[in-house]
Amino acid sequence: MAKPAQGARYRGSIHDFPNFDPSQDAETLYNAMKGFGSDKEAILELITSRSNRQRQEICQNYKSLYGKDLIADLKYELTGKFERLIVGLMRPPAYGDAKEIKDAVSGIGTDEKCLTEILASRTNEQIHQLVAAYKDAYERDLEADVIGDTSGHFQKMLVVLLQGTREEDDVVSEDLVHQDVQDLYEAGELKWGTDEAQFIYILGNRSKQHLRLVFDEYLKTTGKPIEASIRGELSGDFEKLMLAVVKCIRSTPEYFAERLFKAMKGLGTRDNTLIRIMVSRSELDMLDIREIFRTKYEKSLYSMIKNDTSGEYKKALLKLCGGDDDAAGQFFPEAAQVAYQMWELSAVARVELKGTVHPAGDFNPDADAKALRKAMKGLGTDEDTIIDIVKIQVIQKIRRNTQKFYHPPKWVIFIVVVYLSSPFFCL
Repeated sequence: MAKPAQGARYRGSIHDFPNFDPSQDAETLYNAMKGFGSDKEAILELITSRSNRQRQEICQNYKSLYGKDLIADLKYELTGKFERLIVGLMRPPAYGDAKEIKDAVSGIGTDEKCLTEILASRTNEQIHQLVAAYKDAYERDLEADVIGDTSGHFQKMLVVLLQGTREEDDVVSEDLVHQDVQDLYEAGELKWGTDEAQFIYILGNRSKQHLRLVFDEYLKTTGKPIEASIRGELSGDFEKLMLAVVKCIRSTPEYFAERLFKAMKGLGTRDNTLIRIMVSRSELDMLDIREIFRTKYEKSLYSMIKNDTSGEYKKALLKLCGGDDDAAGQFFPEAAQVAYQMWELSAVARVELKGTVHPAGDFNPDADAKALRKAMKGLGTDEDTIIDIVKIQVIQKIRRNTQKFYHPPKWVIFIVVVYLSSPFFCL
């Protein structure tokens, strides 16, 4: 499954390991599983610090060196949720999706939530790779298996998504936007009954850019969001699938942030969902998911995983998460909200920026620390003073000196959250 290059805009939490040596890694894993028992700590540390591409090279070297299948050995040595997570990391992404769907349609019953999550969120390229991987791994046709295990309009929409033919043209026709809005309105709100085929065709084939404009225009025209019409006109698994499609069109990271929250809230944990998302998004958009999660639920994804899981399983999940956003937001949740809004702005109006902040010639850390303390003393905060000082000073030096006067250094947390989230705020 394709993932973005690990450049400036790479939003995954797992990166290529520097000075990578697949033969040495294969030997390390072999030794970790040799003899009685296994060194689970060594296994999780190595596998969660390598990219999927690197893990595939390790698998090849393991077989060349020892004549054994690494995934089979991991399955034998590990158990439970930890085994499922580690083995999931070892599969190529498309084969991981194929395994999840195979499990969803096998045996008694169907895991409609799994089918919905995967097929509503994947790109055309990812869908094509999934279909090919399913055929290669199970010698079966994915579409035929989905048809055999589902029914009705839910089935029809899944089949449309399985074609991987969503339009990808960035050019949007204003006339077609208005026509689609009218067609959706007439298929639902203005019709006795519902023309589900119209919803399937438009939501299953139009480009993301086009549909976002359709959703905006639909709200202006009808006075209600498209989600409200879907809830009123559709039902059951079909309704849930269409709502998932709309959420992914609006923001795929936000869709997964919501899925992760629901997987862990309340009693018990939906571990299969948690594992599937953490594995599949770790090299795609985990950083975006974390940001949205922190803003939307006022707690970090890291802290929720930490409180909801245990053992090596927890350690591996936290490695995939990649960091705790509560460290920057626990004192100033409103600052996290500002940071998220600025992140959205910078995503739309991203430009090449040159540095404009330079060390001050008359830098006096003690004086600045006192001024900052005074700016936050009593009722209210003198934000102008804070910004004026920080934007011309070296943050690390000030922090060392502010600790002389008070603890914890809340102003540092406030500024780091907002200032580092977007160049537009302090400038």
